[in-house]
Amino acid sequence: MSEQDYKPTVAYLGPEASFTHVAATHLFGTEGLVSQPTIPDCIEAVTEGHVAYAIVPLENALEGSVPMTIDYLFHGSELFINAEISIPIEQHMMVNEKWKDALEQLESVRSHPHALAQCHKYLQYHYRRTPLIQTTSTAAAAKYISENPELCIAAIGNSLAAEKYGLHIAEQNIHDFHFNHTRFVVLSLRKGKLETHGHTEFPKTTFMVKLPEDDRSGVLHQILSVFAWRKLNLSKIESRPMKTGLGNYFFIIDVMESEEHPMMKGALEELAALNVTVRSFGSYFSYEQKPSR
Repeated sequence: MSEQDYKPTVAYLGPEASFTHVAATHLFGTEGLVSQPTIPDCIEAVTEGHVAYAIVPLENALEGSVPMTIDYLFHGSELFINAEISIPIEQHMMVNEKWKDALEQLESVRSHPHALAQCHKYLQYHYRRTPLIQTTSTAAAAKYISENPELCIAAIGNSLAAEKYGLHIAEQNIHDFHFNHTRFVVLSLRKGKLETHGHTEFPKTTFMVKLPEDDRSGVLHQILSVFAWRKLNLSKIESRPMKTGLGNYFFIIDVMESEEHPMMKGALEELAALNVTVRSFGSYFSYEQKPSR
């Protein structure tokens, strides 16, 4: 088989028609995709070599970072980020056809925790006393609804899930804010940029930064100054618990430059001189899926 015919296997948070599945098909097409029930399963599949890549949600514009992805990626993982893609998120209320005129009787509403949070105002106003049930993905909720037509329950998910699982969209666009995007990352055991159509011109690099153990005053300022005077633009800095004790944190830093750039190499050398521990997750391109409408 020629290199041009090679189709990588890709683990994604499923089942089919999840937002992660949408992101995966945008980057890889429809062949070679392997559905996984949870984010840890996706990461373990690529860590153990069962697939070439995994694609998982990392951050939502409304709800922030996805803690489970952060925990598995930054605590003990040896993976690298090869690409990221941002896709618009439109949440719809969907039910089995037989219950489309009985929404006031809903026994529960099911979806991924982030999806439920993204529709908080709508659910608070319309279904204040209806139990909200968390699922591993929006598509998993839709699939469950379709498999239990005797139950008067609803799912929150995308229009592709409604089509895939034969559900009726009872209410469209129930998310609280219109600018709702999720950032997904492609992970593998090898460092390197995934290059396909439509990526940004300049790459991004993600670092995990641990402060020196002496915890001296002003060290975070020194770290930021390393990038600032070199005019290296940080698109994100976030603190996360080290899980070694209260008050112990590491920092996730996204820099809008390739780590091969001379200024970046100089920055890493200076950070080492400051006794700062830095782990690079690699440089990668960003992709974006445009809204369908």
